[in-house]
Amino acid sequence: MKSVEEILRSSEKFKITLGLERVEKALEIFDNPQKDIDFIHVAGTNGKGSVCAIIEKILLEDKRKIVGKYTSPHLFSYTERFSVNGENICEDELEELVNLVYKKDAENKIGLSEFEILTVVCFLYFKHHNVQIGILETGLGGRLDATNVIKKPLISVVTSISYDHTERLGNTIEEIAYEKAGIFKENSKAVFLRENLGYKTLLKMAKEKKTAVLEDNIEVKITENMAIINGEEFEFNLNGDFQAENLKLALLAINALPYQIDRGVLKNALKSVKWPLRMELKEFMGQKLLLDGCHNPDGARVLTDYIKKYHKNKKIKLIFGCLENKNYKKILKTLFELNAEFCFYEFNYPNALKYVDLGEFKAKMKKTDNPIDEIRKGGYNLFVVSGSLYMLGEIFKNWY
Repeated sequence: MKSVEEILRSSEKFKITLGLERVEKALEIFDNPQKDIDFIHVAGTNGKGSVCAIIEKILLEDKRKIVGKYTSPHLFSYTERFSVNGENICEDELEELVNLVYKKDAENKIGLSEFEILTVVCFLYFKHHNVQIGILETGLGGRLDATNVIKKPLISVVTSISYDHTERLGNTIEEIAYEKAGIFKENSKAVFLRENLGYKTLLKMAKEKKTAVLEDNIEVKITENMAIINGEEFEFNLNGDFQAENLKLALLAINALPYQIDRGVLKNALKSVKWPLRMELKEFMGQKLLLDGCHNPDGARVLTDYIKKYHKNKKIKLIFGCLENKNYKKILKTLFELNAEFCFYEFNYPNALKYVDLGEFKAKMKKTDNPIDEIRKGGYNLFVVSGSLYMLGEIFKNWY
C-alpha cells in the first residue's frame, strides 16, 4: 500500500485540473456516496475557512446532527482536511481510502488529480461515518471545482471575492464572481453580502439559476474578543474586524436550517471556535506571535489594517513567504505600509517563491534560513509570520 503523500504528491496527481467529469465518473463507481448527505457549500476568495469553522462549531454544539467538514489546504497533515463531529480522520483510514480511490482511478483510466482524489475520499468518508450535514469548502473557484458535484445543497455560501487565481478564474471581479456563483443550484438557497465586490454578478447568477437569495437581516460588529450580534454581545474567539462578514455569513447559513439554534448553543460555539494560523495570536518561546496565512492582496490589506489598529507603535518583525503564482508584489507593497523589519523565508515547497526572484523588494527584506531562530532571538514586541499556509505549516509543524 502506498503512502498518502506518495500518491498525492506524484507528478501525475499533484496538479490543478478543473472540471466535474472525472469526479462524477469516480463517484459513480462508488455508487455516489454523496447523494444522501445534506451539504452547506462554501465558495469565495477569502474567509471560506473561517465561515466553515464557525458553522461547524455551532452545529457541533447543537449536537443534533452528525457533522462532517472538508476544507483545504492543510497545515501539517492531509488528515486535517477531513473531520466528523470535530475529530480528524485517522491516518490509517485516510491511507486506506486514498489507495482505494487511486486503485479505481487507475483501473478505469480516469486521471484524477490530487484534489479530485481527496474530494472522492471525502464523500466516502462521510458516507461511512453516517454524516448528516457536510460542510464543503471549494478548492478553487466553484463552477468547475470538484466539490460542485453535489446536486442540491441546503445552502450555498459565497464569502468575500477579490483577485486570486486570476489565471484560472478570470481577470475581473465579475468573471471571478461568475465562477464562484457556479455552486448555486436550482430551487436551493444562497447567501452572500451586499458588501461583496461581486454582489451584482452573484445576484444575477442566482436569479438565472432560480436560487433563492436569503435576506441579509443580521447586524454584526467585532471588537477585540467580542462579537455584537443585533446589539447583543457574545464572546468571540476569532481575531480581526473582517470576521464580522464571516460571522454574519455563518449565522445566515445557520438560520437557513429547518430548525432553530438555541442562544446558549451559539454563545458556547462563538466563545470556543478556532481556525488555526489565521490571524492567530500566540505565545511562543516567550515571544508574542501573530500568525496569518495571508496569500493574496486582499488578505494582506486585512492583516495590515488589523496590525495598524490593534498593534500600533509596537516594534515588529514580519517574516513572509509565498508561492510564486501569487501576486506577491501587491501583497508586499501593502505589508510595507507597516513600520516593521521584514524577513523573507524561502520554504521547502513546490513553486515556493525564491528570494532571488524578489527583484526590487530584496532591498527591503533580508533573507532568513530559520524563522524559529529569528523568533528565538527576541528583541521585538511582536513577531508576525504571514504568507502561504504551507510555509506556516512547515515552520511550526514541530512546535504547534
